[in-house]
Amino acid sequence: MLALFAMLCLASVLVGARQVAWAQLASGTGDAWLTLTASRLPRLAALILSGVGLAICGVILQHIVRNKFVEPATSGGLDAAKLGILVSLAWLADAGPATRMAFALAFSFAASLVYVAIIRRIHFRNTVLVPVIGLMYGGVLSAAAEFYAYRHNILQSMQGWLMGDFSKVVQGNYEIIYLILPIVVLTYLYAQRLTVLGMGEGMARALGLNYAATAALGLMLVAVTVAATVITVGAIPFVGLVVPNLVALKYGDNLRRTLPLVALGGASLLLACDILGRLVIYPFEVPIGLTAGGIGGLLFLALIWRSRR
Repeated sequence: MLALFAMLCLASVLVGARQVAWAQLASGTGDAWLTLTASRLPRLAALILSGVGLAICGVILQHIVRNKFVEPATSGGLDAAKLGILVSLAWLADAGPATRMAFALAFSFAASLVYVAIIRRIHFRNTVLVPVIGLMYGGVLSAAAEFYAYRHNILQSMQGWLMGDFSKVVQGNYEIIYLILPIVVLTYLYAQRLTVLGMGEGMARALGLNYAATAALGLMLVAVTVAATVITVGAIPFVGLVVPNLVALKYGDNLRRTLPLVALGGASLLLACDILGRLVIYPFEVPIGLTAGGIGGLLFLALIWRSRR
């Protein structure tokens, strides 16, 4: 996996509408270094951090809800973050990225709390119904966001967060996504507690775990990651659903052991989807929201079919 990840990173740096001239890089002349440092490397960093963060979000939500088919895109978190950004644009037209992220974080965290409360009150006989409820919940939030944008004449501003796109990532306007790094560290430090959390409330309390506080911390970590991702590159679905399931199929659910693999898998999947999007209609590119949504959706259906067998 490390070798594959390294090759994907190299391909991500090399692939683009403008070819990197190695002779210019070696001699230090021309604008090859500017292309590399101002565009390609920031895009690579944003891809890796987004993939790692979204994959870890999926793991946290799956342990809190105790369902393998839950992630920010199937629990309303992404749609709530978009609604928060639109509210910030309407109320504070000159708001900076930090203010917009604060709104997105608050809305995403509140929506996650409501979703968890709904799931805890309803006893499902079929595990597939849990993400279906989340998709319906997200559809309601998305409809509210579109209606809000239409009423305040900011529907065009919403388009930037409807679909993930890394083409606008350049030096100076993506650094907020580095907030994902402390989230990854905290998740690893609390990996054992999150693993116990996935055993159920009764078992967690019997083992001395503060269930409510740990679940709230997990939801806050998810909200920060989702807000930073949506602010920087937009909404990207299914990464947090597909990668944790594929890792769990082979390595189990002990997060202390599997979390590095989940992070590496999330980054690799997002890099592969981005490279594919840049090559399909070269020299133009397909937004990563389409490629990740298409590939992730197919894998999601395959996982559901496998669980039904």
